[in-house]
Formats: sequence, C-alpha cells, structure tokens
Amino acid sequence: MRTDMGAPPVFDQGFRATLEDLIVWRRDVRRFRTDPLPDGAMERLLRLACLAPSVGLSEPWRFVLVESAEKRRLIAANFEDANAEALSSYTGDNASLYASLKLEGIREAPVQLAAFAEPDPEKGRTVGRRTMPETVAYSVVSAMHTLWLAARAEGIGMGWVSILDPVRVARDLEVPPHWQFIGYFCVGYPLEEASTPELERVKWERRSDPATVVIRR
Repeated sequence: MRTDMGAPPVFDQGFRATLEDLIVWRRDVRRFRTDPLPDGAMERLLRLACLAPSVGLSEPWRFVLVESAEKRRLIAANFEDANAEALSSYTGDNASLYASLKLEGIREAPVQLAAFAEPDPEKGRTVGRRTMPETVAYSVVSAMHTLWLAARAEGIGMGWVSILDPVRVARDLEVPPHWQFIGYFCVGYPLEEASTPELERVKWERRSDPATVVIRR
C-alpha cells in the first residue's frame, strides 16, 4: 500500500509571485566572479536536478564536473575554434557585433559542468520513448533547467556554452562514446545582475510576445 499520498503543499499567491521573479531573473550568465561556491552547494543543486521529470523515469542524465586545469584548457580551445568558425559566417555590422559579445565564462567560472544523455538507458524499460527516443535528451534538458532555477534561488548563476564541437567535448572529457552531449555549463556567482537577457540589451535580438507563438485548434 502506498504511504506517500499525503496532502500536497499549498503554494500561495506570495510564493507564486516569488516564483515568477525567480523565472524572470534567471539569466544566461557570461560574466562570473571567481569566488568558489560553498562546500556542498553543487552537490545539493545536482540532487535537485535529479528530481526533474524524465521519460519513463529513465533518469538518463550523466553529469561530468570538469575540475582539472587541463580539461578546462581543452574545452576553452574547443570554444575558441568553434567561435572563430561562427564569426566567419557573419559579415558587416553583424560580424562586428558578434565579435564584441561575451559568449562564455570558461575562464572565470569556479564550477564547470558537462551534461550528457545515456541514449538508451536500461532504466525506464523504454516506456514513453519507443516512438520518440529524443525524449531522453529532452529529459536531460529538463534536469538542467531545474538546476538553473535552483541555482538562481541561491544567487548562483549559470551560463550555457553551446559554441562547442560535441565530438571533441566527448573525446576530451573521456566519456563513453555513445553518450549524447547536451550542453556545457559554467556555474558561479554573477559579476552583474539583470532582469533582461544580455543579447536583448545589446540589441542582438529581442523577446517575442508569447501571443505570437500560441496557436489554437
């Protein structure tokens, strides 16, 4: 007999307003202080990340804490090469603006984390992923978003470094070759705070009105 079916917690209006503030102030951080996180902070955040929903309760996330100077050097070199290639695809004012953007915090962030997906986990016994195997990767993204919000609630920032060659990341971090690379994340205390995305502040892009992306049938 199940014994965990007690009354759920009540989230009042004050909590909901605070949650909205948390979501608004969750930023993709690029500029970090170098101060270390408190002992146990990253482990606590990862435990919360592992409470995220996953297809079939497969829990396909695999986390690599990148701590050695050599591994971080390899990731930084990967970024430099990928970023140079990206820059070459822009011309004119867009090239100048792109070159001025700070797109990673690899050199400053005290914690760096690579997230991978186990593409065909035994756990979950394929429930929910026979027709949509990509839900395994979606599950890891959900875990990282959970971690992102939990970190922001503690005043800790995260930045997603997507300008990387996934094959090189997997090779340099020496993970099983079948793991799927999801993202590389810098974690630490933000050097500055803002309620709007940096790319919006520098006029690279702007948020859309949610009404423009909702379709009713």
